[in-house]
Amino acid sequence: MIFNKILMQVPVMTPDTAAANKIQQATNAVTAHVDSLATKLSPDSIAAMTPEKLVNKFKYLDLGSLVTSLSSQIISLGLRILAAIVLFYLGKFIINKIYSLARAVMVRKQFDRSLTSFLLSFIKITLLFLLIITVIGVLGIETSSFIAIFASAGVAIGMALSGTLQNFAGGVLILLLKPYKVGDYIEFGDLKGTVREIQIFNTVINTYNNDRIVIPNGGLATSSLKNFSAEPYHRVEWRVGISYGDDVDTARKVALDILAADPRIVHTDTDVKETEEQPEESPVEEEKKPESWWQRLFHWHRRRTEERRENEQARLAALIPKPNYSPSVNVESLDDSQVTLIVRAWTEIANYWDVLYGVNEQIYKQFPQHGIHFPFPQMDVHVNS
Repeated sequence: MIFNKILMQVPVMTPDTAAANKIQQATNAVTAHVDSLATKLSPDSIAAMTPEKLVNKFKYLDLGSLVTSLSSQIISLGLRILAAIVLFYLGKFIINKIYSLARAVMVRKQFDRSLTSFLLSFIKITLLFLLIITVIGVLGIETSSFIAIFASAGVAIGMALSGTLQNFAGGVLILLLKPYKVGDYIEFGDLKGTVREIQIFNTVINTYNNDRIVIPNGGLATSSLKNFSAEPYHRVEWRVGISYGDDVDTARKVALDILAADPRIVHTDTDVKETEEQPEESPVEEEKKPESWWQRLFHWHRRRTEERRENEQARLAALIPKPNYSPSVNVESLDDSQVTLIVRAWTEIANYWDVLYGVNEQIYKQFPQHGIHFPFPQMDVHVNS
């Protein structure tokens, strides 16, 4: 053969006889393999395959064994499909039970509502993924190759859905840093509402009109937002316009009297402290057992740690300026047609809207009774004759 002659003509540079023998054996093996392929694909062998020979080969084909083999394969495939369907619905039933049990445990243990909704969503998605992998294995598909394909596809999908992964990371950051929680009233851009759920990828809020708004977690974790429920007290402001010539002191006195008559408004810092302090429960007297030396040492170390933590928190709290909770009425600006007064007062966040609208109504009713007028926009025009 030509290939054999070419290989035989190549000089072999070997340092010893053993290496030369190995190279010669490899050359002979390659030559034999090429010769066998050439014999099978030679024109003589192809020409020898005639229609009569093909008919003779199919003439002796056993149709009974072929039908038996096909029927057994069809029955096996049908049983696999039936088992996969039963396993899928049984798995969904078990997943729902696990979901309900996990939710009941979290509610009983009083988990944070934000963490509860996030963990429940994560548990359900993970269990559904495992169920799908198991069903694919029952159908006879190689799960290892499927997982490898899914992993490689996941990289491409992850690059295409980078925003979705950013939302997932944002949800984790929200749960760790807790800029808000379920039940807080937040403002994000033009969107305002009460947080209803913190899911894996999104946060669901409800507006006062009961509109449901879904906000991606990525934007909430990386952008600025207002949390009106983070602090127990919130300042309410009213801007009231009075006419030029009206007595500002009289308007201030009437506004302060309106604020003083409302029990929902905080008037001094003492009111805030008394409201924030929780009444101490009377401890239940129990029979004390003598402590060992290591228990006393552990309790002493724990008390010292708690004291250091409390001192550090008090030091940090002292650095934060405290707001003045006393109501105030001041002249904000002298406008074209009116003198604008700004009225400020503090109230608990739960009473914010009631105080805002209630004081508005009282100002409208009581200011005219004391000779204070609400001006209309007006313009004086002088015509030269």
